[in-house]
Amino acid sequence: MKRILFTCCLFAFSMSTVRVAAQVNPYKDGTPGVSGYRSEVLAEVMIQEDKFLRLAEAIPADKYSWRPAGDVRSVAEVFLHVSAANYNLYKLVGTPPPAGFKVEGFDKSTSDKTKVISSLRDSFAHAKGAIRAMSDADLEKSLDWFGGKNSECGILLFTVRHAAEHLGQSIAYARSIGVVPPWTEDVQKKPGKK
Repeated sequence: MKRILFTCCLFAFSMSTVRVAAQVNPYKDGTPGVSGYRSEVLAEVMIQEDKFLRLAEAIPADKYSWRPAGDVRSVAEVFLHVSAANYNLYKLVGTPPPAGFKVEGFDKSTSDKTKVISSLRDSFAHAKGAIRAMSDADLEKSLDWFGGKNSECGILLFTVRHAAEHLGQSIAYARSIGVVPPWTEDVQKKPGKK
């Protein structure tokens, strides 16, 4: 009986540890070493990273080549497009992509779930590093942008908006193939929720 009780307690403890580890809340936990506007952007990037990775893990490997129509990106291609943007857009604020990275064709480079998730994880690490490396003094620096001008602040805003658009797309894809976003499942599992 003690052994069963010990096993149940160990299981409950490990599940609570997993649940806590799966939730990211930079508004509560902060963004050490970064403050001001960069901290606000970093918080959003951290939340997006958590949601993209949790969703990517939840989607079955055999659905990574699924697309809602022939002329749009597949599940893997959306995730890889976000990865490519995390590498490519941050060069505008001073952090170039890793040596040898080629944005052209990157979104079609693989549909292997493990490789796609690894790419997402690495690209978000790159994005967070780029935000940490920026100088607050340069946030208002003006850059050429689509035939006009934008500040480094504006570029950060664009990168967050861009990823958010594709997160929404990924959620719609997931629901279309019968996958409930993990954070929705978390809420549904809470006592008193349906």
